Amino acid sequence: MSKLLVVDDEESICWGLSKLGESIGHEVAVASSAEDALEAVESVRPDLIVLDVRLPGMDGLSAIEQFRQRIGQVPIIVITAYGDLETAVEAVRNGAFEYIVKPFDLDTLQLALTRALTPSKAPDKSQAYTGAVGGLIGRSPAMQEVFKQIALAASADASVLLCGESGTGKELAARAIHQYSSRGEGPFVAVNVASLSSSLAESELFGHVRGAFTGAETDRVGLLVQASGGTLFLDEVADIPLPVQVKLLRALDHGEVVPVGSGQPVTTDFRVISATHQDLPGTVKAGVFRHDLFFRLAAFRIDLPPLRERGDDIRELAQYFLSSTIRHDAVPPTLSDEAVQRLQERTWYGNVRELRNAMEHAVIVARGGAIEVEHLPQSAAASLIDATSVDLPLDEAIAELIERWSEAKLADALETDELHEQLLQLVEPTLLKAAIAKHRGQCASAARQLGLHRTTLRKKLDEYGIADD
Repeated sequence: MSKLLVVDDEESICWGLSKLGESIGHEVAVASSAEDALEAVESVRPDLIVLDVRLPGMDGLSAIEQFRQRIGQVPIIVITAYGDLETAVEAVRNGAFEYIVKPFDLDTLQLALTRALTPSKAPDKSQAYTGAVGGLIGRSPAMQEVFKQIALAASADASVLLCGESGTGKELAARAIHQYSSRGEGPFVAVNVASLSSSLAESELFGHVRGAFTGAETDRVGLLVQASGGTLFLDEVADIPLPVQVKLLRALDHGEVVPVGSGQPVTTDFRVISATHQDLPGTVKAGVFRHDLFFRLAAFRIDLPPLRERGDDIRELAQYFLSSTIRHDAVPPTLSDEAVQRLQERTWYGNVRELRNAMEHAVIVARGGAIEVEHLPQSAAASLIDATSVDLPLDEAIAELIERWSEAKLADALETDELHEQLLQLVEPTLLKAAIAKHRGQCASAARQLGLHRTTLRKKLDEYGIADD
């Protein structure tokens, strides 16, 4: 039987956790403040503490160190109704075993209790960092999980892969991991790999010496060396050319780079955080991304949720962006409930970035007044599909367009076979172009992903005149 100490000023929480602990065979004591709990631990000697953050008097996070001094490395599960990134990071920094946001279900807490009471090495404390990263906002369960993952990533030095749609805040997450990590005082070097030409990518990343190639008039320090002591952020990492992937893998494994045109390695020590909106495992299967580099980069993976899955965060995010668009001494405009509802109904193909742009538009139109529905712009991404499909998810919008096209063709009395043929002619060239572009003109890898023989794909490219492009 283990002894649990529940520290919370809400009687209902104490009662519920007491019943849970007793039901799974543990002895449970409760305290309504950190001060009471610190007095109780000497006699109770708990094997685990469940600790609320917001308490009367001393807050829970401040009490963690005192608990450590009195009873050693007992696992502490932090619970809070006010989850944000800074709280999550501080909890992990102070050595909390788990960080759970209210309201939570008892199954989640029971699982945490079981894991915490399983003997393991207590986590080490690391240097604290104070500071905020703008834009990483949200109280939705999805974002609370992201905050916890960022806090865990910041407490280690492993490579991190950030995955998510365009505009979900991957670079903000990367900056947060860097700033809250032990490397926070070092450089943060960000590079968008997609913006580098294949001929210059190697020189940009690894540097070059004078005379290495035409136009190399001086030595250049590469980004991997510039990031030494800090973090290298590789955005759109799926676009790294294959030859460069080999050198990057060596740099990660051995901590040194060889500039272009030089035979002398240069030592560097950086942490790499990479990001992509593509299916990186899919590119590995297609043969355009090295599997060994993928596993090296994806030691710890964090998925950033799309905005459409965090509707409860939209009001807070929108108000944050409204505040950031005005002078510091001005009062930010308010959002009407109707405007918030309209924003929550959108699908946000551009995610948080699109919401920020929408708020900038609304401020200009409202001219200092409250933001109403009529001040909101039309969804730009949705309008590219069809003006009447603004509030439909992308797949549904495409399905609606195909349905309308089919109805129009059937009105012309087309037979089914002819209808299928015309639909194929409409869709297939676009799909083939996209596949060839994704695989950088490599027919073999594009054919594998499409499930076609390479010869069949080449014939289709010739048929549609894509090969000449």
